[in-house]
Amino acid sequence: MAARAGGRGAPGPDFSLERAAAARLGAGARLVCGVDEAGRGPWAGPVVAAAAAFPDPAAAPEGLNDSKKLTPARRAALLAALRERALIGVGVASVEEIDRLNILRATWLAMRRAVAALPRAPDFALIDGKHVPDGLPCPSEAVVKGDARSISIAAASIAAKETRDEIMRALARAHPGYGWERNMGYGVPAHREALKRLGVTQHHRRSFAPIHKILLQD
Repeated sequence: MAARAGGRGAPGPDFSLERAAAARLGAGARLVCGVDEAGRGPWAGPVVAAAAAFPDPAAAPEGLNDSKKLTPARRAALLAALRERALIGVGVASVEEIDRLNILRATWLAMRRAVAALPRAPDFALIDGKHVPDGLPCPSEAVVKGDARSISIAAASIAAKETRDEIMRALARAHPGYGWERNMGYGVPAHREALKRLGVTQHHRRSFAPIHKILLQD
């Protein structure tokens, strides 16, 4: 039996929301997925979403939780376990799509892609946050702070975060000096200073006010 995410009785996400959604679906297939994103706030890089579902809830690894509450080593270990025990789909929306659509709609696009990438189509989706993206292929429900309440959303948060971090590490190797391997594109002081020295790259979000301001000054 899968433990609560915190382990040893600590509070954390469980399968209550998944069970409630499955009960509303009635007879037949009842695959419920969780969906979360990583990278809405950074100044550079794509936004990444992931969808995760457990055909066998008992296979969920111990320690699943909001990715922000886990160390990088723990996230990596959990993602390796999730790839063996869960269905995972990942969707990415590019910087160009963020600038064209805005960050919210680009996030929804990444979420739709993540759900579509699942190996098996879900019957219901639990979406972290206040909004349900339009165009999803199944009934859905928004869950505020869902990564702390739903094991499926917590699993999706880990997959999204780890995938995006790897993308940013690759971009950092191609564009050294911005510290993306550490700041993941967020607007920390070191990133601000690098922008002054090195300028704006094609991986910066031009629709974001700090980057747009720099471009106006050039």
